[in-house]
Amino acid sequence: MTTKKSISLSALGVIQLLKPSFTSGRSLLLALQKRQTCRAYSNKKLSLQLLSNLLWAAGGINRKNGPFGVLGRTAATASNSQEIDIFVALQEGIYLYVASSHSLSLVVAGDFREMAIGKGQAGAGKNAPVRLIYVVDIDKFSTAGFQEPGLKDSDIQKSYYFTDTGLIAGNVYLFAASHGLGAWFHNCDKTGLFTKLKLKNNQRVLFGQTVGYPLQKNRRK
Repeated sequence: MTTKKSISLSALGVIQLLKPSFTSGRSLLLALQKRQTCRAYSNKKLSLQLLSNLLWAAGGINRKNGPFGVLGRTAATASNSQEIDIFVALQEGIYLYVASSHSLSLVVAGDFREMAIGKGQAGAGKNAPVRLIYVVDIDKFSTAGFQEPGLKDSDIQKSYYFTDTGLIAGNVYLFAASHGLGAWFHNCDKTGLFTKLKLKNNQRVLFGQTVGYPLQKNRRK
């Protein structure tokens, strides 16, 4: 099952992640200094603790009393709508990160990590153990605590969910740099993933982000 060194999930339906550990990693300023894009990875898997910490950093619950009476997350969203869902592509399957319970819920079993990158970049970073897939749920704007006019305008919605995705991706980049991991924010197979994940019409696949141990030194971006 799970060891301290790696994850062996065997396509489990629900994976309860571990509580985040706040005692490891480089300082924020050093993480900023080390931040870079990595495109070559080893196939070494992340420990369950490291994966748990990564997902909490990306968009976990960091306070019970967030804006408008909703739980607060580590990444800001428009009117705290929390419209960005994080799917996690592992060798065993693609999972949905459920922040409220800090767990992973299996969406589809099987190795579809290659779909989490654009077709024009097939093969790049192919050994990486984790690929995050960012999906917006437009319907969540309608349930945000503060219903400002922009939440109902399609153009402004787009500016919101692209910005909110970038905030999550920035958290991931800094977490990776703080823990000696590589990260890469990129395009993905939007059409294929929409079908594979059985998304609703008001859900849209936006971007992917690869995370893992660097295979070699990479140039700064």
